[in-house]
Amino acid sequence: MGLFLNRGNQEFKGVLNSEIYIDKSGMIDVFNSLIGTEQRYACISRPRRFGKSIAANMLAAYYEKGCDSRALFEDKKIAQTANWDRNLNKYDVIRIDMADISSRKNTPEDALDYIEKTVIKELSEEYPGLVPEDCSGIADALAEINNANGAEFIIIIDEWDCFFRDEKSNFSVQQRYINLLRGLLKGNSSKKFTALAYITGILPIKKYNSESALNNFIEYTMLQPKRLAEYIGFTETEVQGLCEKYDMDYKQICDWYDGYSFNRAKHIFGPNSVVQSMLDGECYNYWSQTVAFNSLATYISMNFDGLKDAILSMMAGNREKVRVRTYENDMVSFKSKDDVMTMMIHLGYLAYDEKAEEAYIPNKEVRMCFEDTLTATDWTEVIESIEASEKLLKNIAKGDAEAVALGLEECHRKNTSILKYNDENSLAVSIGLAFYSARKEYNVVREMPAGEGFADMVFLPKYNVVKPPMIIELKWDKEAETAISQIKEKKYLESLGDYKGEVILVGISYEKDGPDAKKHHCIIENIELN
Repeated sequence: MGLFLNRGNQEFKGVLNSEIYIDKSGMIDVFNSLIGTEQRYACISRPRRFGKSIAANMLAAYYEKGCDSRALFEDKKIAQTANWDRNLNKYDVIRIDMADISSRKNTPEDALDYIEKTVIKELSEEYPGLVPEDCSGIADALAEINNANGAEFIIIIDEWDCFFRDEKSNFSVQQRYINLLRGLLKGNSSKKFTALAYITGILPIKKYNSESALNNFIEYTMLQPKRLAEYIGFTETEVQGLCEKYDMDYKQICDWYDGYSFNRAKHIFGPNSVVQSMLDGECYNYWSQTVAFNSLATYISMNFDGLKDAILSMMAGNREKVRVRTYENDMVSFKSKDDVMTMMIHLGYLAYDEKAEEAYIPNKEVRMCFEDTLTATDWTEVIESIEASEKLLKNIAKGDAEAVALGLEECHRKNTSILKYNDENSLAVSIGLAFYSARKEYNVVREMPAGEGFADMVFLPKYNVVKPPMIIELKWDKEAETAISQIKEKKYLESLGDYKGEVILVGISYEKDGPDAKKHHCIIENIELN
Protein backbone atom coordinates (compact mmCIF):
# COMPACT_ATOMS: atom_id res chain seq x y z
CA MET A 1 0.00 0.00 0.00
CA GLY A 2 1.52 3.29 -1.13
CA LEU A 3 0.99 6.98 -0.49
CA PHE A 4 -0.28 7.49 -4.03
CA LEU A 5 -0.23 4.10 -5.76
CA ASN A 6 -2.83 1.58 -4.60
CA ARG A 7 -3.63 3.30 -1.28
CA GLY A 8 -6.20 0.71 -0.24
CA ASN A 9 -9.90 1.02 0.51
CA GLN A 10 -9.73 2.21 4.12
CA GLU A 11 -10.87 5.73 3.28
CA PHE A 12 -14.06 4.47 1.67
CA LYS A 13 -14.63 2.03 4.55
CA GLY A 14 -14.65 5.08 6.82
CA VAL A 15 -17.40 6.60 4.69
CA LEU A 16 -19.48 3.42 4.90
CA ASN A 17 -19.11 3.38 8.69
CA SER A 18 -20.71 6.83 8.98
CA GLU A 19 -24.16 7.05 10.56
CA ILE A 20 -25.56 8.52 7.35
CA TYR A 21 -24.45 7.07 4.03
CA ILE A 22 -26.26 7.74 0.77
CA ASP A 23 -25.45 5.12 -1.86
CA LYS A 24 -24.04 6.87 -4.94
CA SER A 25 -22.31 3.79 -6.31
CA GLY A 26 -24.51 3.90 -9.41
CA MET A 27 -22.05 6.42 -10.85
CA ILE A 28 -19.47 3.63 -11.08
CA ASP A 29 -21.52 2.17 -13.92
CA VAL A 30 -21.08 5.45 -15.83
CA PHE A 31 -17.31 5.28 -15.52
CA ASN A 32 -17.18 1.58 -16.32
CA SER A 33 -18.73 2.50 -19.65
CA LEU A 34 -15.96 5.07 -20.26
CA ILE A 35 -12.94 2.85 -19.59
CA GLY A 36 -10.74 2.56 -22.67
CA THR A 37 -12.91 4.90 -24.77
CA GLU A 38 -12.18 8.35 -26.16
CA GLN A 39 -14.36 9.68 -23.32
CA ARG A 40 -12.23 8.15 -20.56
CA TYR A 41 -10.91 11.56 -19.42
CA ALA A 42 -13.48 13.11 -17.07
CA CYS A 43 -13.37 16.32 -15.02
CA ILE A 44 -16.10 16.69 -12.39
CA SER A 45 -16.42 20.09 -10.70
CA ARG A 46 -18.78 20.97 -7.86
CA PRO A 47 -18.75 23.22 -4.73
CA ARG A 48 -17.10 22.49 -1.41
CA ARG A 49 -18.85 19.96 0.81
CA PHE A 50 -20.67 18.40 -2.14
CA GLY A 51 -19.04 14.98 -1.79
CA LYS A 52 -16.09 15.26 -4.20
CA SER A 53 -13.62 13.36 -2.01
CA ILE A 54 -16.17 10.71 -1.04
CA ALA A 55 -16.80 9.95 -4.72
CA ALA A 56 -13.05 9.81 -5.42
CA ASN A 57 -12.53 7.40 -2.51
CA MET A 58 -15.38 5.22 -3.75
CA LEU A 59 -13.96 4.96 -7.27
CA ALA A 60 -10.49 4.20 -5.94
CA ALA A 61 -11.84 1.45 -3.66
CA TYR A 62 -13.74 -0.12 -6.55
CA TYR A 63 -10.99 -0.12 -9.16
CA GLU A 64 -7.83 -0.65 -7.12
CA LYS A 65 -6.29 -4.09 -7.49
CA GLY A 66 -4.26 -3.78 -4.29
CA CYS A 67 -7.29 -4.63 -2.13
CA ASP A 68 -10.47 -6.72 -2.05
CA SER A 69 -13.58 -4.52 -2.11
CA ARG A 70 -16.25 -7.02 -3.12
CA ALA A 71 -17.89 -6.98 0.30
CA LEU A 72 -18.09 -3.17 0.18
CA PHE A 73 -20.08 -3.08 -3.05
CA GLU A 74 -22.04 -6.32 -3.41
CA ASP A 75 -25.03 -4.86 -1.51
CA LYS A 76 -24.84 -1.43 -3.20
CA LYS A 77 -26.64 -0.05 -6.27
CA ILE A 78 -23.71 -0.79 -8.57
CA ALA A 79 -24.24 -4.51 -7.89
CA GLN A 80 -27.70 -4.22 -9.48
CA THR A 81 -26.17 -3.44 -12.89
CA ALA A 82 -25.09 -5.99 -15.50
CA ASN A 83 -21.54 -7.33 -15.12
CA TRP A 84 -21.06 -4.92 -12.23
CA ASP A 85 -17.82 -6.54 -11.05
CA ARG A 86 -16.03 -6.75 -14.39
CA ASN A 87 -13.60 -4.00 -13.35
CA LEU A 88 -13.70 -4.60 -9.60
CA ASN A 89 -10.15 -4.40 -8.18
CA LYS A 90 -8.63 -4.88 -11.64
CA TYR A 91 -6.42 -1.78 -12.04
CA ASP A 92 -3.47 -0.02 -10.49
CA VAL A 93 -4.86 3.26 -9.18
CA ILE A 94 -2.84 6.43 -8.73
CA ARG A 95 -4.78 8.58 -6.25
CA ILE A 96 -3.57 12.14 -5.50
CA ASP A 97 -5.20 14.75 -3.25
CA MET A 98 -3.55 17.94 -4.50
CA ALA A 99 -4.87 20.16 -1.73
CA ASP A 100 -3.68 17.79 1.00
CA ILE A 101 -0.14 17.61 -0.38
CA SER A 102 0.01 21.35 -1.04
CA SER A 103 -1.00 22.13 2.56
CA ARG A 104 1.77 19.92 3.96
CA LYS A 105 4.64 21.37 1.94
CA ASN A 106 6.41 24.69 2.30
CA THR A 107 5.89 25.81 -1.29
CA PRO A 108 3.82 24.72 -4.30
CA GLU A 109 7.07 23.76 -6.03
CA ASP A 110 7.92 21.47 -3.10
CA ALA A 111 4.50 19.85 -3.38
CA LEU A 112 4.89 19.15 -7.10
CA ASP A 113 8.43 17.79 -6.61
CA TYR A 114 7.22 15.52 -3.81
CA ILE A 115 4.35 14.12 -5.86
CA GLU A 116 6.55 13.32 -8.88
CA LYS A 117 9.38 11.74 -6.88
CA THR A 118 7.07 9.67 -4.65
CA VAL A 119 4.87 8.34 -7.45
CA ILE A 120 7.92 7.36 -9.54
CA LYS A 121 9.46 5.63 -6.48
CA GLU A 122 6.26 3.67 -5.82
CA LEU A 123 5.96 2.65 -9.48
CA SER A 124 9.57 1.44 -9.41
CA GLU A 125 8.83 -0.69 -6.36
CA GLU A 126 5.62 -2.12 -7.87
CA TYR A 127 7.28 -2.80 -11.23
CA PRO A 128 10.97 -3.44 -10.45
CA GLY A 129 13.32 -3.04 -13.37
CA LEU A 130 10.79 -1.35 -15.63
CA VAL A 131 11.27 2.28 -14.59
CA PRO A 132 14.63 3.79 -15.64
CA GLU A 133 16.62 5.49 -12.85
CA ASP A 134 16.83 8.67 -14.91
CA CYS A 135 13.05 8.77 -15.53
CA SER A 136 12.06 12.42 -16.02
CA GLY A 137 8.45 12.29 -14.85
CA ILE A 138 5.40 10.24 -13.91
CA ALA A 139 4.16 10.09 -17.50
CA ASP A 140 7.49 8.66 -18.68
CA ALA A 141 7.43 6.02 -15.94
CA LEU A 142 3.91 4.94 -16.85
CA ALA A 143 4.80 4.83 -20.53
CA GLU A 144 7.83 2.60 -19.84
CA ILE A 145 5.72 0.19 -17.78
CA ASN A 146 3.00 0.08 -20.41
CA ASN A 147 5.52 -0.56 -23.19
CA ALA A 148 6.99 -3.41 -21.19
CA ASN A 149 3.86 -5.28 -20.14
CA GLY A 150 0.79 -3.40 -21.40
CA ALA A 151 -0.32 -2.33 -17.90
CA GLU A 152 -3.05 0.31 -17.79
CA PHE A 153 -3.71 2.66 -14.90
CA ILE A 154 -6.60 4.59 -13.44
CA ILE A 155 -5.62 8.10 -12.37
CA ILE A 156 -7.73 9.92 -9.77
CA ILE A 157 -6.86 13.48 -8.80
CA ASP A 158 -8.88 15.17 -6.08
CA GLU A 159 -8.86 18.98 -5.68
CA TRP A 160 -7.11 19.14 -9.02
CA ASP A 161 -7.63 22.93 -9.22
CA CYS A 162 -6.07 23.90 -5.87
CA PHE A 163 -3.12 25.66 -7.51
CA PHE A 164 -5.50 27.86 -9.51
CA ARG A 165 -7.45 28.71 -6.35
CA ASP A 166 -4.69 29.00 -3.74
CA GLU A 167 -1.97 30.35 -6.05
CA LYS A 168 -4.16 32.75 -8.03
CA SER A 169 -1.31 34.97 -9.22
CA ASN A 170 1.56 32.45 -9.26
CA PHE A 171 1.46 31.83 -13.00
CA SER A 172 4.81 30.03 -13.12
CA VAL A 173 3.54 27.35 -10.71
CA GLN A 174 0.28 27.11 -12.61
CA GLN A 175 2.15 26.60 -15.88
CA ARG A 176 4.40 23.93 -14.39
CA TYR A 177 1.36 22.16 -12.97
CA ILE A 178 -0.49 22.30 -16.29
CA ASN A 179 2.57 20.86 -18.03
CA LEU A 180 2.62 17.99 -15.53
CA LEU A 181 -1.07 17.29 -16.15
CA ARG A 182 -0.69 17.52 -19.92
CA GLY A 183 2.09 14.95 -19.90
CA LEU A 184 0.13 12.66 -17.61
CA LEU A 185 -3.34 13.07 -19.05
CA LYS A 186 -3.01 14.15 -22.66
CA GLY A 187 -1.35 12.77 -25.79
CA ASN A 188 -0.88 9.42 -27.48
CA SER A 189 1.28 7.88 -24.75
CA SER A 190 -1.38 8.77 -22.16
CA LYS A 191 -3.99 6.96 -24.20
CA LYS A 192 -1.92 3.81 -23.99
CA PHE A 193 -1.37 3.73 -20.21
CA THR A 194 -4.57 5.44 -19.01
CA ALA A 195 -7.69 3.29 -18.72
CA LEU A 196 -9.59 6.09 -16.98
CA ALA A 197 -8.74 9.56 -15.67
CA TYR A 198 -11.01 11.14 -13.06
CA ILE A 199 -10.15 14.61 -11.80
CA THR A 200 -12.39 16.58 -9.49
CA GLY A 201 -12.39 20.06 -7.99
CA ILE A 202 -14.40 23.25 -7.67
CA LEU A 203 -13.40 24.82 -10.99
CA PRO A 204 -13.72 23.55 -14.54
CA ILE A 205 -10.48 23.23 -16.48
CA LYS A 206 -8.61 26.51 -16.97
CA LYS A 207 -8.96 28.12 -20.38
CA TYR A 208 -6.07 29.60 -22.33
CA ASN A 209 -7.09 31.78 -25.27
CA SER A 210 -10.66 30.39 -25.09
CA GLU A 211 -9.41 26.78 -25.22
CA SER A 212 -9.18 24.31 -22.39
CA ALA A 213 -5.66 23.40 -21.27
CA LEU A 214 -6.79 19.76 -21.28
CA ASN A 215 -9.24 19.78 -24.15
CA ASN A 216 -9.44 15.99 -24.27
CA PHE A 217 -11.47 15.97 -21.03
CA ILE A 218 -15.24 15.65 -20.87
CA GLU A 219 -16.42 18.14 -18.26
CA TYR A 220 -19.32 17.71 -15.85
CA THR A 221 -19.95 21.01 -14.09
CA MET A 222 -22.52 22.96 -12.06
CA LEU A 223 -23.54 24.46 -15.41
CA GLN A 224 -23.88 21.13 -17.23
CA PRO A 225 -23.57 18.03 -15.02
CA LYS A 226 -25.13 15.94 -17.82
CA ARG A 227 -25.63 12.29 -16.83
CA LEU A 228 -23.93 12.84 -13.47
CA ALA A 229 -26.61 15.31 -12.30
CA GLU A 230 -28.09 12.98 -9.67
CA TYR A 231 -24.62 12.45 -8.17
CA ILE A 232 -23.83 16.17 -7.66
CA GLY A 233 -25.70 16.24 -4.34
CA PHE A 234 -28.63 14.53 -2.66
CA THR A 235 -31.78 13.95 -4.70
CA GLU A 236 -35.38 14.56 -3.70
CA THR A 237 -36.01 10.87 -3.04
CA GLU A 238 -32.85 10.49 -0.96
CA VAL A 239 -33.70 13.48 1.24
CA GLN A 240 -37.30 12.35 1.70
CA GLY A 241 -35.97 9.03 2.99
CA LEU A 242 -33.67 10.77 5.45
CA CYS A 243 -36.45 13.03 6.69
CA GLU A 244 -38.65 10.02 7.35
CA LYS A 245 -35.87 8.20 9.19
CA TYR A 246 -34.84 11.19 11.33
CA ASP A 247 -38.33 12.65 11.78
CA MET A 248 -37.47 15.94 10.05
CA ASP A 249 -39.90 18.15 8.13
CA TYR A 250 -39.17 17.68 4.42
CA LYS A 251 -40.62 21.06 3.41
CA GLN A 252 -38.39 22.81 5.92
CA ILE A 253 -35.33 20.95 4.62
CA CYS A 254 -36.31 22.03 1.08
CA ASP A 255 -36.51 25.65 2.16
CA TRP A 256 -33.06 25.53 3.71
CA TYR A 257 -31.01 23.28 1.42
CA ASP A 258 -32.80 22.60 -1.91
CA GLY A 259 -32.62 24.86 -4.98
CA TYR A 260 -29.97 23.45 -7.31
CA SER A 261 -31.68 22.17 -10.42
CA PHE A 262 -30.47 20.49 -13.61
CA ASN A 263 -32.11 19.13 -16.75
CA ARG A 264 -31.83 15.55 -15.45
CA ALA A 265 -32.36 16.24 -11.73
CA LYS A 266 -34.78 18.99 -10.76
CA HIS A 267 -34.14 19.02 -7.01
CA ILE A 268 -30.57 18.73 -5.73
CA PHE A 269 -29.73 19.43 -2.08
CA GLY A 270 -26.41 20.43 -0.49
CA PRO A 271 -25.36 17.03 0.95
CA ASN A 272 -23.19 18.16 3.87
CA SER A 273 -25.87 20.51 5.19
CA VAL A 274 -28.59 17.87 4.92
CA VAL A 275 -26.48 15.32 6.81
CA GLN A 276 -25.61 17.80 9.56
CA SER A 277 -29.23 18.89 9.96
CA MET A 278 -30.35 15.26 10.32
CA LEU A 279 -27.70 14.50 12.93
CA ASP A 280 -28.40 17.72 14.87
CA GLY A 281 -32.15 17.46 14.53
CA GLU A 282 -32.55 21.07 13.39
CA CYS A 283 -31.86 23.31 10.42
CA TYR A 284 -28.86 25.60 10.63
CA ASN A 285 -26.59 27.57 8.33
CA TYR A 286 -23.82 25.00 7.90
CA TRP A 287 -22.72 26.63 4.64
CA SER A 288 -21.18 29.61 6.45
CA GLN A 289 -19.06 27.18 8.48
CA THR A 290 -17.50 25.63 5.40
CA VAL A 291 -17.17 28.54 2.99
CA ALA A 292 -15.59 31.79 4.19
CA PHE A 293 -17.83 34.65 3.19
CA ASN A 294 -14.75 36.86 2.68
CA SER A 295 -14.34 35.33 -0.75
CA LEU A 296 -17.95 36.11 -1.62
CA ALA A 297 -17.49 39.69 -0.41
CA THR A 298 -14.51 40.03 -2.73
CA TYR A 299 -16.50 38.94 -5.77
CA ILE A 300 -19.63 41.00 -5.19
CA SER A 301 -17.54 44.09 -4.40
CA MET A 302 -16.01 44.02 -7.88
CA ASN A 303 -17.08 47.16 -9.69
CA PHE A 304 -18.45 45.59 -12.86
CA ASP A 305 -21.36 47.43 -14.42
CA GLY A 306 -24.65 45.81 -13.54
CA LEU A 307 -23.30 43.36 -10.94
CA LYS A 308 -24.78 45.18 -7.96
CA ASP A 309 -28.17 45.43 -9.68
CA ALA A 310 -28.06 41.71 -10.45
CA ILE A 311 -27.21 40.82 -6.84
CA LEU A 312 -30.00 43.08 -5.56
CA SER A 313 -32.47 41.49 -7.95
CA MET A 314 -31.55 37.96 -6.86
CA MET A 315 -31.66 38.96 -3.19
CA ALA A 316 -35.22 40.15 -3.89
CA GLY A 317 -36.05 36.65 -5.19
CA ASN A 318 -35.64 37.18 -8.93
CA ARG A 319 -33.54 35.40 -11.54
CA GLU A 320 -30.90 37.11 -13.65
CA LYS A 321 -29.66 36.35 -17.15
CA VAL A 322 -26.00 35.34 -17.22
CA ARG A 323 -23.60 34.54 -20.06
CA VAL A 324 -21.47 31.67 -18.79
CA ARG A 325 -19.29 31.01 -21.82
CA THR A 326 -16.77 33.85 -21.40
CA TYR A 327 -15.47 32.81 -17.98
CA GLU A 328 -11.88 31.50 -18.12
CA ASN A 329 -12.23 29.11 -15.16
CA ASP A 330 -9.77 30.77 -12.80
CA MET A 331 -9.92 33.16 -9.84
CA VAL A 332 -8.46 36.29 -11.45
CA SER A 333 -9.50 36.65 -15.12
CA PHE A 334 -12.79 38.50 -14.59
CA LYS A 335 -13.87 40.83 -17.37
CA SER A 336 -17.58 41.31 -16.69
CA LYS A 337 -20.39 40.72 -14.20
CA ASP A 338 -21.18 37.53 -16.14
CA ASP A 339 -17.73 36.13 -15.31
CA VAL A 340 -18.18 36.90 -11.61
CA MET A 341 -21.66 35.36 -11.55
CA THR A 342 -20.38 32.27 -13.38
CA MET A 343 -17.66 31.86 -10.76
CA MET A 344 -20.33 32.12 -8.05
CA ILE A 345 -22.32 29.34 -9.75
CA HIS A 346 -19.29 27.03 -9.65
CA LEU A 347 -18.74 27.89 -5.98
CA GLY A 348 -22.39 27.10 -5.20
CA TYR A 349 -23.36 30.64 -4.17
CA LEU A 350 -25.73 30.75 -7.13
CA ALA A 351 -27.74 28.07 -8.91
CA TYR A 352 -28.14 27.99 -12.68
CA ASP A 353 -31.08 27.27 -14.97
CA GLU A 354 -29.44 25.95 -18.14
CA LYS A 355 -32.52 26.25 -20.36
CA ALA A 356 -33.35 29.83 -19.35
CA GLU A 357 -29.64 30.79 -18.91
CA GLU A 358 -30.52 32.40 -15.58
CA ALA A 359 -28.84 32.47 -12.17
CA TYR A 360 -30.54 32.68 -8.79
CA ILE A 361 -29.88 32.25 -5.07
CA PRO A 362 -30.82 28.61 -4.41
CA ASN A 363 -32.05 28.48 -0.82
CA LYS A 364 -32.30 30.03 2.63
CA GLU A 365 -28.88 28.82 3.75
CA VAL A 366 -27.03 30.50 0.89
CA ARG A 367 -29.26 33.59 1.10
CA MET A 368 -28.12 33.99 4.72
CA CYS A 369 -24.54 33.84 3.50
CA PHE A 370 -25.29 36.75 1.17
CA GLU A 371 -26.83 38.69 4.06
CA ASP A 372 -23.73 38.16 6.21
CA THR A 373 -21.50 39.13 3.32
CA LEU A 374 -23.33 42.35 2.57
CA THR A 375 -22.74 43.57 6.12
CA ALA A 376 -19.01 43.40 5.38
CA THR A 377 -19.32 45.53 2.24
CA ASP A 378 -20.36 49.12 1.58
CA TRP A 379 -23.93 48.13 0.69
CA THR A 380 -25.32 49.90 3.75
CA GLU A 381 -28.56 50.91 2.04
CA VAL A 382 -29.36 47.30 1.19
CA ILE A 383 -28.77 46.10 4.73
CA GLU A 384 -30.91 48.90 6.11
CA SER A 385 -33.72 47.98 3.72
CA ILE A 386 -33.56 44.33 4.73
CA GLU A 387 -33.62 45.25 8.40
CA ALA A 388 -36.56 47.63 7.81
CA SER A 389 -38.56 44.88 6.13
CA GLU A 390 -39.59 43.43 9.51
CA LYS A 391 -41.20 46.75 10.38
CA LEU A 392 -42.94 46.88 7.00
CA LEU A 393 -44.60 43.50 7.57
CA LYS A 394 -45.82 44.57 11.00
CA ASN A 395 -47.33 47.73 9.50
CA ILE A 396 -49.20 45.67 6.88
CA ALA A 397 -50.56 43.42 9.61
CA LYS A 398 -51.74 46.54 11.47
CA GLY A 399 -53.25 47.96 8.28
CA ASP A 400 -51.08 51.11 8.51
CA ALA A 401 -51.04 51.94 4.77
CA GLU A 402 -49.31 55.30 5.26
CA ALA A 403 -46.38 53.74 7.13
CA VAL A 404 -46.12 51.03 4.46
CA ALA A 405 -46.03 53.65 1.69
CA LEU A 406 -43.25 55.57 3.46
CA GLY A 407 -41.24 52.37 3.98
CA LEU A 408 -41.55 51.37 0.32
CA GLU A 409 -40.64 54.87 -0.81
CA GLU A 410 -37.49 54.84 1.29
CA CYS A 411 -36.43 51.38 0.02
CA HIS A 412 -37.09 52.38 -3.60
CA ARG A 413 -35.05 55.56 -3.19
CA LYS A 414 -32.07 53.88 -1.53
CA ASN A 415 -31.72 50.95 -3.91
CA THR A 416 -32.48 52.41 -7.33
CA SER A 417 -30.41 54.80 -9.41
CA ILE A 418 -32.02 57.98 -10.76
CA LEU A 419 -31.79 56.71 -14.33
CA LYS A 420 -33.61 53.50 -13.51
CA TYR A 421 -36.00 54.80 -10.88
CA ASN A 422 -39.06 54.62 -13.12
CA ASP A 423 -38.23 51.20 -14.50
CA GLU A 424 -40.91 48.62 -13.68
CA ASN A 425 -38.34 45.98 -12.81
CA SER A 426 -36.53 48.38 -10.47
CA LEU A 427 -39.77 48.98 -8.61
CA ALA A 428 -40.38 45.24 -8.34
CA VAL A 429 -36.82 44.64 -7.08
CA SER A 430 -37.22 47.39 -4.48
CA ILE A 431 -40.52 45.88 -3.39
CA GLY A 432 -38.80 42.49 -3.15
CA LEU A 433 -36.10 43.92 -0.87
CA ALA A 434 -38.65 45.83 1.18
CA PHE A 435 -40.50 42.57 1.80
CA TYR A 436 -37.29 40.55 2.20
CA SER A 437 -38.11 39.32 5.71
CA ALA A 438 -41.39 37.91 4.42
CA ARG A 439 -39.39 35.06 2.86
CA LYS A 440 -38.91 33.61 6.34
CA GLU A 441 -42.62 32.87 6.53
CA TYR A 442 -43.90 33.10 2.95
CA ASN A 443 -43.14 31.62 -0.43
CA VAL A 444 -43.00 34.68 -2.67
CA VAL A 445 -44.14 34.24 -6.28
CA ARG A 446 -43.66 37.04 -8.79
CA GLU A 447 -45.89 37.26 -11.89
CA MET A 448 -48.00 34.37 -10.69
CA PRO A 449 -50.63 33.12 -13.19
CA ALA A 450 -53.99 33.94 -11.64
CA GLY A 451 -57.54 34.36 -12.91
CA GLU A 452 -57.46 36.49 -16.06
CA GLY A 453 -53.83 37.61 -15.85
CA PHE A 454 -50.69 37.57 -13.70
CA ALA A 455 -50.57 38.81 -10.12
CA ASP A 456 -47.48 41.00 -9.56
CA MET A 457 -46.54 39.36 -6.25
CA VAL A 458 -48.27 36.64 -4.25
CA PHE A 459 -47.12 35.74 -0.72
CA LEU A 460 -48.13 32.19 0.22
CA PRO A 461 -47.64 31.16 3.89
CA LYS A 462 -45.15 28.34 4.39
CA TYR A 463 -46.15 24.94 5.72
CA ASN A 464 -45.76 25.85 9.42
CA VAL A 465 -46.97 29.47 9.31
CA VAL A 466 -50.45 30.51 10.41
CA LYS A 467 -50.75 33.85 8.65
CA PRO A 468 -53.00 35.11 5.85
CA PRO A 469 -51.70 35.09 2.26
CA MET A 470 -51.02 38.44 0.62
CA ILE A 471 -51.51 39.63 -2.97
CA ILE A 472 -49.63 42.77 -4.01
CA GLU A 473 -50.28 44.75 -7.18
CA LEU A 474 -47.91 47.52 -8.38
CA LYS A 475 -48.88 50.61 -10.41
CA TRP A 476 -47.44 53.96 -11.39
CA ASP A 477 -49.21 57.14 -12.47
CA LYS A 478 -52.43 55.50 -11.34
CA GLU A 479 -54.30 55.37 -8.08
CA ALA A 480 -53.56 52.66 -5.55
CA GLU A 481 -57.28 51.94 -5.67
CA THR A 482 -56.77 50.87 -9.29
CA ALA A 483 -54.34 48.19 -8.15
CA ILE A 484 -56.84 46.82 -5.63
CA SER A 485 -59.60 46.85 -8.25
CA GLN A 486 -57.41 44.93 -10.70
CA ILE A 487 -56.79 42.19 -8.13
CA LYS A 488 -60.53 41.69 -7.81
CA GLU A 489 -61.63 42.26 -11.40
CA LYS A 490 -59.01 39.96 -12.90
CA LYS A 491 -59.74 37.31 -10.28
CA TYR A 492 -56.21 37.10 -8.88
CA LEU A 493 -57.69 35.53 -5.77
CA GLU A 494 -58.10 32.36 -7.80
CA SER A 495 -54.35 31.86 -7.42
CA LEU A 496 -55.06 30.79 -3.83
CA GLY A 497 -57.04 27.74 -4.97
CA ASP A 498 -59.40 26.33 -2.35
CA TYR A 499 -58.04 28.49 0.46
CA LYS A 500 -60.64 29.72 2.94
CA GLY A 501 -60.00 32.57 5.36
CA GLU A 502 -58.46 36.00 5.53
CA VAL A 503 -56.48 37.47 2.60
CA ILE A 504 -54.56 40.75 2.63
CA LEU A 505 -54.71 42.81 -0.56
CA VAL A 506 -52.05 45.50 -1.00
CA GLY A 507 -52.22 48.11 -3.76
CA ILE A 508 -49.03 50.13 -4.31
CA SER A 509 -48.51 53.07 -6.66
CA TYR A 510 -46.32 56.10 -7.18
CA GLU A 511 -46.27 59.07 -9.52
CA LYS A 512 -43.39 59.47 -11.96
CA ASP A 513 -43.88 63.20 -12.61
CA GLY A 514 -45.55 66.29 -11.19
CA PRO A 515 -45.51 67.81 -7.70
CA ASP A 516 -45.83 64.37 -6.04
CA ALA A 517 -43.18 62.69 -8.19
CA LYS A 518 -41.76 59.55 -6.57
CA LYS A 519 -44.29 59.73 -3.76
CA HIS A 520 -45.64 56.27 -2.96
CA HIS A 521 -49.22 55.45 -2.07
CA CYS A 522 -50.62 52.31 -0.51
CA ILE A 523 -54.02 50.82 0.22
CA ILE A 524 -54.44 47.73 2.39
CA GLU A 525 -57.66 45.76 2.36
CA ASN A 526 -58.48 42.64 4.32
CA ILE A 527 -61.11 40.34 2.86
CA GLU A 528 -62.51 36.97 3.85
CA LEU A 529 -62.79 34.03 1.45
CA ASN A 530 -65.56 31.60 2.30
